[in-house]
Amino acid sequence: MAELDTSSGGGKKGGKVRSKKASTKVDLTAMVDLAFLLITFFMLTTTLNKPQAMDIAKPDKDDKSEQKLELRASQTMTILLGKQNKVAWYMGEAGKSAPNIENFTQIRKTILDNKKKVKETTGKDIVMVIKPTSGANYKNFVDIMDELNITGIKTAPAIDDENITDAEKSFLKSQGLL
Repeated sequence: MAELDTSSGGGKKGGKVRSKKASTKVDLTAMVDLAFLLITFFMLTTTLNKPQAMDIAKPDKDDKSEQKLELRASQTMTILLGKQNKVAWYMGEAGKSAPNIENFTQIRKTILDNKKKVKETTGKDIVMVIKPTSGANYKNFVDIMDELNITGIKTAPAIDDENITDAEKSFLKSQGLL
């Protein structure tokens, strides 16, 4: 039991004998119990931050089915993540249009512009394909996913780090991004 002793010690003072005062005891057990009850109550009633996750689509390695989603080249934007925090992007099919090189500060405007063009021409949402290369780092991948979230891309981006075409590789090598 927790106690608070406030006795003065008693004894002789100046030759007079005083009667010993009874010590005052304060029982703090109830106070400690109340503190733990309050702590427990607030711990159980608070809501913790829920983890936030973004949906991504990755091709299935063992998928032999004939059902494949056909996309128009005009509504597909491919983003290649390279070295030195650089991004190469192109619309449509690989090898048919030259990729443009930008950094992460410029890519948001590009995504918004292409999203608007695709919506005006096809009436459908833009489809994003993200291809991280061996020169890219994890921060680049997170940054591009954040940019897609900020720009309001509704479809889950396709992440394809295994099927980078030879045309894409040669372009990235020529620009020093691979």
